[in-house]
Amino acid sequence: MTAVLPLLSRIAEAETVDQVWAMVADFYRDLGFSRINYGFTRFLHERTNVGDPDDAIFLTTGDSDYARKYFHNGFYAKTPVYRWAVANVGACTWRWVKEAFEAGKLTPEEADAVRQNVIMGVRAGISISFPESSTRSKGALGLVADEPMDHDQVEAVWEARQAEMLAVAHMMHLKIITLPQPAARRSLTERQRQALEWVADGKTTQDVAMLMEVSPAMIEKHLRLAREALSVETTTQAVAKASLLNLIFQRVARSPVSGKS
Repeated sequence: MTAVLPLLSRIAEAETVDQVWAMVADFYRDLGFSRINYGFTRFLHERTNVGDPDDAIFLTTGDSDYARKYFHNGFYAKTPVYRWAVANVGACTWRWVKEAFEAGKLTPEEADAVRQNVIMGVRAGISISFPESSTRSKGALGLVADEPMDHDQVEAVWEARQAEMLAVAHMMHLKIITLPQPAARRSLTERQRQALEWVADGKTTQDVAMLMEVSPAMIEKHLRLAREALSVETTTQAVAKASLLNLIFQRVARSPVSGKS
């Protein structure tokens, strides 16, 4: 377990989601899980619907075709492991999926998803469903076993390395949810971000115009474009959503500084 401590520190010190994801991908790849999927939303509805997909974080080490099928086309929501992840906290291997499929205990949609997964080389793996402080939030990580690993081999790895695998997963999750969400459609310009931050501090349009040294009309434009980017109707909603998505009051990632004098 001590061997993974430096990795946990590096994840904790990372400044971007990409940095975190790259380190985590390398760790699980070395254990036989080259394809991993992560999802997180702060807008869960009725414990099943993640809300607007553009408000969720979806990360995968799969190629673009896999990402498009799995996430953008909503395939993930049809799988039995998704149902398990939404309803539970903790971790499990996927042997139960195989047994439920063979026993005819899955819904027709879930059974079809299992068959499609087999075609894509997804047969065995592990799901980790994270505890959340909000009833509207949910995050989970799926580890897809490299072929030809089977359920027995996955469970052997899990038994031997479970503590490390869970520690890395939890550190990854806790770090990612503090960082700006990597979603291009929800991105804000620097001026839109500044305007929202001043509004969040209780400043009026006139105050913000003075602070940013532009006209009130320009501030209104920045706020309107921010509302459009965030798909909300009011500036109050924009401030709330930008805060939830970690798009305001964020430090800019710094360039590495040499430790040599």
